[in-house]
Amino acid sequence: MLEDLLLAEMSRRNTDLVAGVIEQKPALLDDLFRIYLRNEEPVSRRAAWVIDTVTEKFPMLLEGWIDPMLEALPSFSHNGLKRHTLRMLARSPLPEKNQIGPLIHLCFQWLLSPMEAVAVKVHCMDLLYRISQIEPEIKPELADSIEWRLNEEPPGFRSHGKKMLKKLYSEINFQT
Repeated sequence: MLEDLLLAEMSRRNTDLVAGVIEQKPALLDDLFRIYLRNEEPVSRRAAWVIDTVTEKFPMLLEGWIDPMLEALPSFSHNGLKRHTLRMLARSPLPEKNQIGPLIHLCFQWLLSPMEAVAVKVHCMDLLYRISQIEPEIKPELADSIEWRLNEEPPGFRSHGKKMLKKLYSEINFQT
């Protein structure tokens, strides 16, 4: 039933409809997460959009799902799955120390890749910035990475990147 709803239509209206169903029947959230983590197009991407929408209002619903999301993230090939997952992670409690290293590596890889979508890169920037608040040694590398891509990327990246650089420069200079 849930899959049928997700596949009915690719629209904000349908996403909001399914999100409303989840809000009315929270027990269905586990099924929705399982669909999302299967990594099957297009149903997993649509499930990710619904989860992102629901957890924006109720972030505590991500509890217990952060580890499976982190495990699945490197296998996602569709930009929508990457974007929604990074967006959810960026507003969640940061993972344990032993999971931060692989996440940092993946975010830098996607941030520097000329093949990744701008939205994926922007969410990588945001997530790396949050991580840099507890791992300040990555701030110079993050600033260098943004600078390196700045002139190669579209306006959305440049705008966000310049704002991020301004914050990073003030923090890096404050530390030295």
